[in-house]
Amino acid sequence: MTLPETMRGIVLTGHGGPEMLQWRTDLPVPRPGTRDVVVRVAAAGVNNTDINTRIGWYSKNAAAEDASWSGRPLTFPRIQGADVCGHVVAVGDGVSAARIGERVLIEPCLREVNGAELPRPWYLGSECDGGFADFVRVASRHAHKIDSSLSDADLASFPCSYSTAENMLTRAKVQQGDTVLVTGASGGVGSAAVQLAKARGAKVIAVTGAAKADAIRQLGAAKTIGRNEDPVRELGPDSIDVVIDLVAGPGWPALLDVLRPGGRYAVAGAIAGPLVELDVRTLYLKDLSFFGCTVLEPDVFGNLVGRIERGDIGPLVAATFPLEEIARAQEAFGQKNHIGKIVLQIE
Repeated sequence: MTLPETMRGIVLTGHGGPEMLQWRTDLPVPRPGTRDVVVRVAAAGVNNTDINTRIGWYSKNAAAEDASWSGRPLTFPRIQGADVCGHVVAVGDGVSAARIGERVLIEPCLREVNGAELPRPWYLGSECDGGFADFVRVASRHAHKIDSSLSDADLASFPCSYSTAENMLTRAKVQQGDTVLVTGASGGVGSAAVQLAKARGAKVIAVTGAAKADAIRQLGAAKTIGRNEDPVRELGPDSIDVVIDLVAGPGWPALLDVLRPGGRYAVAGAIAGPLVELDVRTLYLKDLSFFGCTVLEPDVFGNLVGRIERGDIGPLVAATFPLEEIARAQEAFGQKNHIGKIVLQIE
């Protein structure tokens, strides 16, 4: 197709509340550079990272000067959106024209931007423009062809949450026979981790609210415990091989107490609070391994696409909204009454 000059989209104009999100119909359509593709966005998921970036949560200083995944200052206006499903409509130099028309999922953790390798990966919709618009430009290597009968909204529920979960499981070397504890199991990453750990042959124990426990067990959890219950009392000390943590907060020390000697702890979120109390003796006397997980391992996203195509895992779309209703979608997301993902329809 011939790319138009302008497009619709949502731009973030600065750090703050939903009032910083602006609907525009006159945004310039990106053109592909060397080794780039331009993707016509069909659907894009809503994530914690969108809201955290908007409010400056990632920054450790009041000025929010480093409020991004990479620690780089954000530039505004910025088109957010890390979860993207769409079709390739244009290619740059060095990319085969045969890619035009491919249905793709975009890997949100970017190692190449503007034709150059990055010293530290960027995140789609944070350090560069993302998918909350009609079109997005990305390096061809990060646009993964997918062959699936799932809807665009279904596919847009996978990239960010499921790749984060798959990366945590990969880093922690989860394998058949492991017992895995997943915190925040009803959220996007948590529910993905339950499915993906079960697909690896692990026994999954999930931490979730009582109202969502049955649904989480249907996803593959062998057992659930409540958010306010003591894991040590419910599971016993030294009973878990791997903790997949998205919560942190004041209850964090108990997560180490339930790990077996030689256990592995992987973290990619802190929804209950980023500051925790660590007794270093627990870490070294139990020979625990800690994994902070942001940058995807090189094979993670391709492996995820394979699991989707084989039907090893399924989508969890709680609700869809039109793109221009992003504030309402993020409000619904923040109420935490859903399981899985909220997705914006763009085409």
